[in-house]
Amino acid sequence: MYNFRHNLQIGFHGCDESVRDILISLPHQVKKSQKPYDWLGNGFYVWENNLLRAKRWAEDKFKRNEIEKPSVIGVIYTLSNCLDFTDSVFIDSIEQHFYQMRRDFIDLKIELPINEQVQNDLHQDKLIRRLDCSVIEYYHFKIASESHFQRISTGFSSIGNFDTVRGIFTEGGPAFPGAGFHKKNHIQVCIRNLDMIKGFFIPKV
Repeated sequence: MYNFRHNLQIGFHGCDESVRDILISLPHQVKKSQKPYDWLGNGFYVWENNLLRAKRWAEDKFKRNEIEKPSVIGVIYTLSNCLDFTDSVFIDSIEQHFYQMRRDFIDLKIELPINEQVQNDLHQDKLIRRLDCSVIEYYHFKIASESHFQRISTGFSSIGNFDTVRGIFTEGGPAFPGAGFHKKNHIQVCIRNLDMIKGFFIPKV
């Protein structure tokens, strides 16, 4: 009952400047990420209230020649019905869905994906998260299937699809020798229901 969060949030999305300009002028032209290794599943990603992390992420993309001009766009959104992995309820639930998915994969003789390192990552943060993405997408599929079954059976469903997914990540190695927190610690939000995006703005960088 406490996973509905209707208050406004501010996040930042690292991108090419051309993408930023399109979203400012055409805010409905939002494109979801649908990579098989997205950390929180498929959707539109923001760094929760973390302008500098978004900026550095875009700059890293530029260094890898993946974008032409690094930029950041501010996003105003609501979490609403949130699959929040900072909440113990959902950590327990995703664990259960992992084991259920693993059983299904074994029955179907499908190899279970894994999280992998990227080449030359000194901190071995397993940045390619195919397993996490698969389990989260499986979770959404099961929720949608159960909701659909309820509607067919009763004409009503008490189960709603998640609008957003939220997670906290430890990344980048210790902030200083012996530290318990890391240089790239952050909270990401994956917005699945694009109606949760209320507006965009160009932040002061």
